[in-house]
Amino acid sequence: MEIKRLSSDFLDSNTFVLTKGNECLIVDAGVKFSVIKTFIGNKKVVGVFLTHGHYDHSYYLEEYLKGFNCLVYASKNILNTLNDPKQNYGENFVVKTFDKIIFLEGDGEIKCGEFLIKYFSTPGHSKCSMCFKIEDNFFAGDTVFEKGIGRTDLNGGNVKEMVISLEKIKEIPFEMLYSGHGDASSYDMQRRNLNAYLRYLTRK
Repeated sequence: MEIKRLSSDFLDSNTFVLTKGNECLIVDAGVKFSVIKTFIGNKKVVGVFLTHGHYDHSYYLEEYLKGFNCLVYASKNILNTLNDPKQNYGENFVVKTFDKIIFLEGDGEIKCGEFLIKYFSTPGHSKCSMCFKIEDNFFAGDTVFEKGIGRTDLNGGNVKEMVISLEKIKEIPFEMLYSGHGDASSYDMQRRNLNAYLRYLTRK
């Protein structure tokens, strides 16, 4: 499996294209459709997975839906975020098409084409935050960065929920972690980092 990171014009958020043979899977929708389409070419997009609903990760979602004619997978809690600019921070941005979105709840796994995706509910940065494990790769959105964690002071953020999510991620084996912004990081690095973040968040 090949992984390509593309950076958007919105806060340099990351959109990832995963490729197996003639199939592609996309994580997040912050990069212009034309850029993604040029990179993918004639390959088939079997699904789009959203790590959360903030505008910098979902702005081009409807263009992806129309252009790739595929399903979108996201937290069941994402509906209100995509519908409300005060929650997605996109000024006048709202998503109007929901008939092709599959709403995921809790933790589980789903098959899209040749891809097996394990999904995890990880609120803390937002109510609709989810992480995805695909093979040995962990896509953390804005929950965990290379050297930091997501903000908990935005609408839907919650420190207690972030602590629970970080504890969950600590128990998930992976090789590389791909964040919603910035560079990838290794499992060993994140094992050290997560412990530090948890000590910070639970300090008295």
